[in-house]
Amino acid sequence: MTTGIVLLNFGEPSEGRRDVVLDYLERIFMANMSIEGETSEEAARERARELAKRRAPGLMEEYDEIGGSPLIDHATTQATMLAEEVEGRGYDVETYYGMQYTDPFITDAIEAAREDGVDRLIGLPIYPLCGPSTTVQSLDELDEALDEAAWDVPVEAVTGWHKHPAYNRVRIDNIRNYLDDNDLSLGDGTRLVFSAHGTPQYYLDEGSRYVEYVEEFCDVVATALDVDDYELGYQNHENRDVEWTDPDVEEVIEAVEADRVVVEPVSFMHEQSETLSELDVELREEAEERGLEFHRVPVPYDDERFVGALADLVEPLVAGYDPEYAGLHQCECRDEPGTVCLNAPHET
Repeated sequence: MTTGIVLLNFGEPSEGRRDVVLDYLERIFMANMSIEGETSEEAARERARELAKRRAPGLMEEYDEIGGSPLIDHATTQATMLAEEVEGRGYDVETYYGMQYTDPFITDAIEAAREDGVDRLIGLPIYPLCGPSTTVQSLDELDEALDEAAWDVPVEAVTGWHKHPAYNRVRIDNIRNYLDDNDLSLGDGTRLVFSAHGTPQYYLDEGSRYVEYVEEFCDVVATALDVDDYELGYQNHENRDVEWTDPDVEEVIEAVEADRVVVEPVSFMHEQSETLSELDVELREEAEERGLEFHRVPVPYDDERFVGALADLVEPLVAGYDPEYAGLHQCECRDEPGTVCLNAPHET
């Protein structure tokens, strides 16, 4: 029996072509139109096009500035490494990656898996911190793609996994290694700044625990690094007139009292425009204007221990034993049968 593992992510264009960027942005704005209130589909599409045209020039400039996004290359690497790791554990698997908003789409991953004749599927979002418009929505889109394809294949899913001990170790050691390589130590004028992807307040009001996950993860990492005092800010995309998470990371940089900052991008497991442009270019400029020395920790996307953690998450589902044995319980953020995570409380 062959299991298909579909690695899910947001996606983004590899280059700054206007038509590609516009299509990408329009899909994003349309998919999240509910945050602006009820409206007709026609009005929603018109609003999505308006927002896309407004945002496109700036995003095109970002892609040109960083020489294109490496996200697809990093996703390919992770899928290949995961297949090798799980097969090395004695299981017959195929891995695929599907993006929510750019090629290859989730529907493309489904088509490839079907052509390969896999017997069942596992959806695995590569979002470190579970959120409604990322983790949950990507898995909903996987189910929708299967329905549209009329493919009645067994499917299971893993959602929140930021509590995996090996994943925590990867991020902690990655920061330590960066500090050592750059002859830095936290404290004495050097402040650790966690930068998390923001989310509209709408989702938090609807019950999302995203901010809770961000805060607990940052606290654990800081504690492991023996850091008592650190900063946390959010990378907000205020393209609409809606409230986002607070504080904005730019506001954090404007107010921080330090000689230098070391920025850790906790929401990402790929390098992409949010790290290479928003942090390395835009946030760096903000910091340097204040006289702050700026450092940004790279994303350990190809760390073998990270891939091992992903394999740990899917192994119970691939092998067919009770996921609870591995600490995985029915997800509450996505209360669908067969969806498990490390975040859900469980009875003892």
